[in-house]
Amino acid sequence: MDRIKPAVGNDVHPVTPGTPQAVTPTPGTGLAEVPGQFDYVNTQVVALRADHLERHRIVAYNKNSVMNGPIDLLRTQVLRAMEENGWRTLAITSPTPEAGKTVLAINLAMSIAHHTTRTALLVDFDLRRPKVGSTLGLPMERSLNEFLNDQAPLQDCLVNPTLPRFVVLPTRVPVPMSTEVLCSPKVNHLIGELRNRYESRICIFDLPPLLSSDDAITVMPKFDCVLLVVANGMNNKKEIEDCLHHLGTVNLLGTVLNKADEKPRTYY
Repeated sequence: MDRIKPAVGNDVHPVTPGTPQAVTPTPGTGLAEVPGQFDYVNTQVVALRADHLERHRIVAYNKNSVMNGPIDLLRTQVLRAMEENGWRTLAITSPTPEAGKTVLAINLAMSIAHHTTRTALLVDFDLRRPKVGSTLGLPMERSLNEFLNDQAPLQDCLVNPTLPRFVVLPTRVPVPMSTEVLCSPKVNHLIGELRNRYESRICIFDLPPLLSSDDAITVMPKFDCVLLVVANGMNNKKEIEDCLHHLGTVNLLGTVLNKADEKPRTYY
């Protein structure tokens, strides 16, 4: 895949979200889905705040934003590769923390949700440093933490951030013994459940950085493909080479160069 540096803008102007179309819910799931429509029956719906999104560089909430060009281009390339191979699960990682992988994961998931034939599910699997929920400003009364501890069913932990066809499974606080949790049968079953529930769903998993622990390496074989986010000026050549070595046995879609400058460029 082409190497892409997405825009990392500071302006966001969310539009008023539309009311989801009423459709018959799928029994036992709390969700109902047909292409282009999504009705949230039991899933918590949380309104996002424009000022919070702006501070955290989430630009894709408004599909009409001029900042979305590089994000939408990345979405098109990712979806094309995944459709050609029948893939539905995408893991996003980086060499080290603070490379912008969570911001990119959120923006990419939102851009996919704007694609009327697809739905997007974003899961926070960075169990040591969960940031998806806080970046979006979600309240997270129930989250992946409660599901893993058998304190809540999965459907009670999902959140719709008032964007049609977009659902988030956040992690509220760090999870002890995260490596062991990620390789557990419960997590393995969860990934399969999320992947296979809907044919139109693309599942994006925000993973831990590759070089910070063995968490990402442990769980990565469970996903169909991987996207590596590299921070320009932060990640050095050796870190990138080490990551490519670890990713040698997985389906690497490409490398996204992040935080380089204000003008987006595409690298071939």
